[in-house]
Amino acid sequence: MGRKDRLKALLIMLAAMWANVFLANAQETIVQGKVTDAASGDPIPFANVVFKGTSIGSTTDFDGNFLIKTQHPTDTIIASYIGYKSRSKGIKRGVQQTINFQLEEDVTNLQEVVIKAGENPAFEVLRNVVRNKNKNDKRKLTAYEYDTYTKIEIDVDNLTEKFRERKIVKRITQVLDSVERIAGEDGKPILPLFITESVSKIYYRDNPSLKKEHILKTKISGIGVEDGTTVTQMIGSSFQEYNFYQNWLNILSKEFVSPIADGWRIYYDYDLTDSLYIGDDYCYRLDFFPRSPQDLAFTGTIWITKADFALKQIDAAMGKQANLNFVDKIRIQQELTKTDLGAWVPIKNRVLIDVEQIGKSNPGMLAKFYTSNKNIITNKPHNPGFYERSIELAEDARLEEDKHWDSLRHEPLSETERNVYKMIDTLRNIPIVKTYTDIFKVIVNGYYNLGKVEVGPYLSLVTWNNIEGFRVQGGLKTNYQFSKKWVLQGQLAYGFDDDRVKYLASVQRILSRQRWTTISFRARHDLGRLGVDDESLADNPIFLAATRWGYFRRGFYSDEYRVAFQREIFKGYSQKISVRHWSFEPTYEFGYFNPGEITSTIYDRFQASEVSVESRYARDEVFLQDDNDRISLGTNKWPVITLKYTHGFNGVLGSDFEYDKLRFNLTKRIKTGPLGVGHVTLSGEYVFNAIPYPLLTLHLGNQSPVYSSVTYNLMNFGEFVSDRYASIQYRQYLEGFLLNRIPLLNKLKWRLLATSNVVVGGMRQSNRNLIAQFTPSGADALQPGYFKNSKPYIELGYGVENIFKIFRVDFIHRVSYLENPDARKFGILFSAQLQL
Repeated sequence: MGRKDRLKALLIMLAAMWANVFLANAQETIVQGKVTDAASGDPIPFANVVFKGTSIGSTTDFDGNFLIKTQHPTDTIIASYIGYKSRSKGIKRGVQQTINFQLEEDVTNLQEVVIKAGENPAFEVLRNVVRNKNKNDKRKLTAYEYDTYTKIEIDVDNLTEKFRERKIVKRITQVLDSVERIAGEDGKPILPLFITESVSKIYYRDNPSLKKEHILKTKISGIGVEDGTTVTQMIGSSFQEYNFYQNWLNILSKEFVSPIADGWRIYYDYDLTDSLYIGDDYCYRLDFFPRSPQDLAFTGTIWITKADFALKQIDAAMGKQANLNFVDKIRIQQELTKTDLGAWVPIKNRVLIDVEQIGKSNPGMLAKFYTSNKNIITNKPHNPGFYERSIELAEDARLEEDKHWDSLRHEPLSETERNVYKMIDTLRNIPIVKTYTDIFKVIVNGYYNLGKVEVGPYLSLVTWNNIEGFRVQGGLKTNYQFSKKWVLQGQLAYGFDDDRVKYLASVQRILSRQRWTTISFRARHDLGRLGVDDESLADNPIFLAATRWGYFRRGFYSDEYRVAFQREIFKGYSQKISVRHWSFEPTYEFGYFNPGEITSTIYDRFQASEVSVESRYARDEVFLQDDNDRISLGTNKWPVITLKYTHGFNGVLGSDFEYDKLRFNLTKRIKTGPLGVGHVTLSGEYVFNAIPYPLLTLHLGNQSPVYSSVTYNLMNFGEFVSDRYASIQYRQYLEGFLLNRIPLLNKLKWRLLATSNVVVGGMRQSNRNLIAQFTPSGADALQPGYFKNSKPYIELGYGVENIFKIFRVDFIHRVSYLENPDARKFGILFSAQLQL
């Protein structure tokens, strides 16, 4: 080495030593802060935060927090994340400081997946994820339980200047003036409507698969929320839990495909972008994108552990392009931890649902859900009886004092969330807000609350039909403020054409809420419509109210007295016993021969006394306790099966017939993967005796242009009556299948559907002989028809729904009995519906 080279080496060594001494003595720059979504205010986990011009940085944790430090000279810090616009901010050197970022969504910067020669390296990772599902999925555990904390906030967002100028909104300017402080430095203003917290205990066991949530404490603050018992049950973590190891996730009653589904390659493209440590786990980072933007699929990032090929973290979002109504975005973020038995359980979940604006000047809505789980215990199942109540609310669950909540929360509230509580309290006390809250409650509940008594239902206040003319009706019923054990109800109605007063009076006693047990009595005098069963339509008040309108081809007056007792025997199984006496006084030309007489006397009215025993089994049905009512949220996997036996008595309270009936019904929702969702109903009935046809089964036809799922839509009223029948009704909702993949059509977001109704029955000659024949004198003289030689009635249909997000058109073909008088071979029916 020459002299010059030795001198150069010496100078380099001295410079390096000087730099090390300088860095050792330089003051360290420390930056901490939080990265949030500018629109929603929600934290952005897993975002990248780096010092500009260096490789020194970190990712935010699940709550959006970060802490980075350096001794290098730098004056700028950058925050970035997929789907958001990057942002940089200046910093001070050599000091500790707090810098917060609010990132705006980048709706135009859609990342493309570049396919290079050879196999995508992400594919091998995903194959290993699928191979290891059985050992990583929490469903492999025989049981697990944990403590959970849940927080929900609902806000109004997109508060435009035009919206603020409205007269009603101006009256709450004292609240709106502080909205900017709620949103923060760079975020968009929001108006909070509802915030709630709960602390629960979750229990799960397999074989049989049973789950229970025991809500221990809850705190609710919201506009229009009073008692909150129903809301309290819905805010538990049971309604915010998503397992991405399942192929399909049910979100808002829609089936979304998981990015780690068994058939992942059919629905998604992937990009292996990084590998890094997340806590103690070395993980692969994979970005994923739906192959078809209109599919119910996600865009986002997953972190897969190298050791177990388990899901460590996920950030999944669905945007406006997906075939979903009224929702701008759904975002789910989840962090999981490994249990001592190898399965991975979520410890933190965050869900954001952004409801779109209806019109440019109207606001939208944000719903934000957060859960945190800890103290996980595995493989210690309880007895099956322990899980009988899926959702159980502790008697002392309502807890409002802040001092107690500070110890119950898994992490403290942010200053913004504390301000939300204050703002809601202010809003609730503004008179105009109270007025519109009351109006909204009437629309939703159908009754106006006067304290201990409610007035309604408003849907039946005024109706018109050909028998009564205009009919006016009013009613009262008591609520939980009157009594938590007694429910009293009364209604009065008057028809101006028939000049008759109708009434209803009922009383119900709730004997047990633990095992739902009630006894009730009802007395009623009213006008009925043959073939319309008020009891079976009780869960559809709009359709039931609609049956009061129009032309009554076969109407009848009836006096009814009914006593019923029901009890849930064990989880999913309930038993009902009812005793009923009622009379039939027709308004149309009707006659029958008495089956016990040999004379030719024609009778035109009758009375019946009967007792019914009904068994109902719905294995995984979930109920909510709504004050003095119980609301079914349906079942998940299993069908609802109902078996009903009815015996009629002769000579009891003037009754005219003795008879026996047996009815069966099965309903089930069927997940069909990419083909959407199917709904099937199987039913049948057998009447063992000869009795007049109003006591048999009158299959409900439809002669209106409006489609109905509970009727035979090309069958005429009274066209078929049976003393025995079996039927199947099937509806297949194909969602965006096919149409999502057709250019231009996919922009319309239309959805295909298919329907089929098949019923086969018969009427024995002994029952036909009871029908008195009249000389036709108009439509009312038409006699009921029946099936011939066990030939089934069949109608098949197809249609398009989601036209302008509301309308539906069905094209129905009648396949059989085309020779019947006035039979319609083909029909185009319309309906309107609000659905996601």
